[in-house]
Amino acid sequence: MKRAIFGAVVASSLLSVSAYAETISISCGAVGQELELCQEGVSAWEKETGHTVKIVTTPNSTTERLALYQQLLAAGAKDIDVFQIDVIWPGILGNHFIDLKQYSNGDEEAHFPSIVANNTVKGRLVAMPWFTDAGVLYYRTDLLEKYGEQPPTTWEQLTATAEKVQKGEREAGNDKMWGFVWQGRAYEGLTCDALEWVASYNGGTIVDEEGKVTINNDNAKQALTTAAGWVDTISPPGVLNYGEEEARGVFQTGNAVFMRNWPYAWSLGNSDDSPVKGKIGVVALPKGGEEGRHAGTLGGWQLSVSKYSESPEVAASLVMFLTSFNEQKRRAIKGSYNPTIETLYQDEEVLAAAPFFGSLYNTFANGTPRPSTQTGAKYNQVSNAFWNATHSVLSGNKDADAALTKLNKDLKRISRNGRW
Repeated sequence: MKRAIFGAVVASSLLSVSAYAETISISCGAVGQELELCQEGVSAWEKETGHTVKIVTTPNSTTERLALYQQLLAAGAKDIDVFQIDVIWPGILGNHFIDLKQYSNGDEEAHFPSIVANNTVKGRLVAMPWFTDAGVLYYRTDLLEKYGEQPPTTWEQLTATAEKVQKGEREAGNDKMWGFVWQGRAYEGLTCDALEWVASYNGGTIVDEEGKVTINNDNAKQALTTAAGWVDTISPPGVLNYGEEEARGVFQTGNAVFMRNWPYAWSLGNSDDSPVKGKIGVVALPKGGEEGRHAGTLGGWQLSVSKYSESPEVAASLVMFLTSFNEQKRRAIKGSYNPTIETLYQDEEVLAAAPFFGSLYNTFANGTPRPSTQTGAKYNQVSNAFWNATHSVLSGNKDADAALTKLNKDLKRISRNGRW
């Protein structure tokens, strides 16, 4: 009798666990260690909760990923419960996501307020911050020391140093050496790079805080003209088709003096199998001349729960776990992904793994934002027009004056003369 009762209790318990355990899905990027770190975090949550997660890989190109998300969400598809979204997408996709405040227990208060504000649409917290980003300048410490140079503080200094070291290394036998690699393909990454150039020359941020189109100015023209001068001199012609990983590939194999990229490249560049391990420095991106300023485009990724999910509470639990203090600390140490929780920038273990998190704190805390808040759902059109105009200058098809005059006209049309 006791055995029968015990068996019934066990069967009931197993049925209860089985009924409770659910399967959800999450989209994860795969740039650098992104996918690996996502898999590890998901696995830890699965063990803690008993739920199962399917990981959906998505295009590395932010442009292609946004198009895929828009297609899925417009159809009300249930394929993905948790979406990894770019910092510029809450205004574009927010209507498709649930309000996470009902599940967060106020945890968002530990994150950078500016990012939480960015992720709040019409009073609804449509995304939790996962990691933040800002463009930085990587350089070869050994090569600058060899040629008696310091890390550049202006683009003009970078150009001169890149030319000097590139010439010297090629004469020494490395005909693959280039001075500077960056993201030049016509996609969102080029918007990030070009915004840094323009802002560094005090040329504004394409659209100002009041929604006025400001891109057609002499400082912006000088910025794009300067960048165009790098192509096929200190930067390879192929840079016009580089994304983040193509640039990292050249730098990490030892064939570039400088690289513009995001913080994730630090841990990969210092991995055991990296030819440049221990030979990398990181500083703020250069100013546009002595009167310019340092500008690193604000990047970063968030996690949102689809309002079409059949398990929103379970999905929200996964989001809160992955964006928690402990998980952000793990990702910062292992993958040099910038936390969005401010106190982690004073954590000794984090700073030991990525020292520049401390020295460049202001760069990360005060990154240059893209005009996604002002332009809302039209941001993607704005960015597309900007990166195409920039690419036309870099490729030599137009000069900066003609390209920005046309861009100014196009953006005023898209915005209905600033009314968006």
